[in-house]
Amino acid sequence: MPTPPEILATRDARDSRFLHIQEVDLAFSNGARRTFERLTASGRGAVFIVPMQDRDTVLLVREYGVGLDRYELGLPKGRIDPGETPLEAADRELQEEAGFAARKLTSLATLSLLPAYMTHKAQVILAEDLYPQRRPGDEPEPLEVVPWKLSELHLLLARDDVSEGRSIAALFITREYLEGRFRPA
Repeated sequence: MPTPPEILATRDARDSRFLHIQEVDLAFSNGARRTFERLTASGRGAVFIVPMQDRDTVLLVREYGVGLDRYELGLPKGRIDPGETPLEAADRELQEEAGFAARKLTSLATLSLLPAYMTHKAQVILAEDLYPQRRPGDEPEPLEVVPWKLSELHLLLARDDVSEGRSIAALFITREYLEGRFRPA
């Protein structure tokens, strides 16, 4: 494995209400020097919840995504609030977005969005033994809950309204976990 570059300097570049951008001066082991930009995460990260209604049925939500200006079908998700653990955040977001709580929550993996440019990470949380429980959230409209069979994951991938990579990865991780081929570290 190559030696990581040495960080020579880090400075704030420009910000928006949602993004914090840094410039990072690097020195690589071969002598090359470069300045990279990265988006730094605010807060404690996020959670992607995989709510299993039964051993094969996952509950997805349809939510408007302003980035693509369309409705997307994916997993319930959200930020980890100050003072919350990832499991507490997962249970809260599940109640807010899908109208369910879980008696059993399992942390399966940590995913990054774009490690070359971003520091943001999200925890994949498996939610099992669900029961109806709604909590008010910050969504501007109610989200449609759509049950989907993990055994038909290949059909989900063919849909035009399914493109969020972390949701897709979380579904594969969960399927492999439930089938005994993956164990969290």
